[in-house]
Amino acid sequence: MLSDLAIRLVPDELWEIVGPLIPEFAPRRQGGGTPPVDDRMVFTAVVYVLTSGCAWRHLPAEFGVSVPTAHRRFTAWSRAGLWPRLRGAVPAEPGTRGQLDWVTAIVEAAAARAERAAT
Repeated sequence: MLSDLAIRLVPDELWEIVGPLIPEFAPRRQGGGTPPVDDRMVFTAVVYVLTSGCAWRHLPAEFGVSVPTAHRRFTAWSRAGLWPRLRGAVPAEPGTRGQLDWVTAIVEAAAARAERAAT
């Protein structure tokens, strides 16, 4: 179940756009381990880190995602080009302006974090 904060960060309308863009999770070849965490939960945790400016290690436990999982998926999604695809997927229609602004903020924050991680 998503918290109020999670729903504000990634409302259903935004998740309908983002969900299909997220690369499919590939389990480890050797098997075992823990079951994969729900993509929406991870995306919401990543959005929180990106937009709040907090360090990965300060990700609140309320998101239900470990810091390594959130960072690993952020890195994988960045390499897969999720952020530019997300920016292009949000319609620039007059009724979606707020959503477009929020996605722009997410994409810009993701690009800045990904660039810092690459250097």
